[in-house]
Amino acid sequence: MTPRSDGRRGEAGLPRIAVIGSGSWGTTFGKVLADGGAHVVMWARRAEVAQEIQEGHRNSEYLPGVNLPRTMSATAHLSEALDGASQVYLAISSQALRQNLKAVRPLVARTEAPIVSLMKGVEKRTGLRMSQVIEQELHCDPARIAVASGPNLALEIAREQPTAAVISSTSRETAEAVARRARNTYFRTFVNTDVIGTEFGGVLKNLIAVAIGIVDGVGYGENTKASIITRGLVEMTDFAVAYGAQPETLQGLAGLGDLIATCQSPLSRNNTAGRLLGQGYSFQDVVKQMNQTAEGLASVAPVLELAREAGVQMPIVEQVKMVLDGTMNPRDIAPHLTTDDDKPTGERTQHGQNGGGGALRRSLQRAFDQLRNGRGRAAGD
Repeated sequence: MTPRSDGRRGEAGLPRIAVIGSGSWGTTFGKVLADGGAHVVMWARRAEVAQEIQEGHRNSEYLPGVNLPRTMSATAHLSEALDGASQVYLAISSQALRQNLKAVRPLVARTEAPIVSLMKGVEKRTGLRMSQVIEQELHCDPARIAVASGPNLALEIAREQPTAAVISSTSRETAEAVARRARNTYFRTFVNTDVIGTEFGGVLKNLIAVAIGIVDGVGYGENTKASIITRGLVEMTDFAVAYGAQPETLQGLAGLGDLIATCQSPLSRNNTAGRLLGQGYSFQDVVKQMNQTAEGLASVAPVLELAREAGVQMPIVEQVKMVLDGTMNPRDIAPHLTTDDDKPTGERTQHGQNGGGGALRRSLQRAFDQLRNGRGRAAGD
């Protein structure tokens, strides 16, 4: 099936795009699309948020100080947001996605508009990736579904600081259609067909970012963090490959790129949540303090369950769970030191790829090459 890219035209004849969810990332991606030449209709759960976007062209709760394009509008009515949309972007909490899709299904059932996931989580109850939940609930062809991932800190992008992302779909045609729409002078898109690797990269880097936040909150320095980031990439790759991903995807924007951005930035919600844990706050206190969802906190348990089923060792994520459960003092976290015995072990990943400095150098070079090359067309990630 080839998804249609037509649909009702929006303001001034621009293609009409729907973004479901008006938190920081949903609103930022709406701005990306509008700046790329679309009329974007945001759906906000709360009427006051929709009104501020519609009338004031601001979303001050989630993107303070950012002016939104005039080609962005908003509504609290789902049917209005989806009416005539040629593409639909979903930016909802991963744990609330399934319930929200029940209302979306009848509104998109008679269209062939691509459905694009902007979410980076797994469903806690089932362990399913977001594209799998979308396929189940919307009863649509997987070729119609795409996912977006990469080093995407919302506030930086909303301020138009240059970055890149990867769009993935089992249909390269769908990925390229979405990539062409979701790009502008400050936002560059690449494509691949490895949906599994792209989605798991976005999920797993959140867990490593929580670990980095914990050691940062404790007061440990750059050596500790660099060690966890490096070994974290190994865990991410082992896990994703065990579930059918290509290892190269984890060395690209959806893996290493997102990992670096999320681990090093105070803008990262998962990093912030980890830092609060490291400072001694309980899991419940962290949830209360966070104004937005830190997807990594909800993903720890289902990811570990999936890892055990696949026989993948994830000592970093295991220790994060122990801190969340209150069974480990944050000061004792040192997952990169964990081994089964005192026998020296190599840096190689379980799937046989080198997880040490050579892989890191190659991954960094690949990320830089992606940013430099392929201007004016959608390139492979």
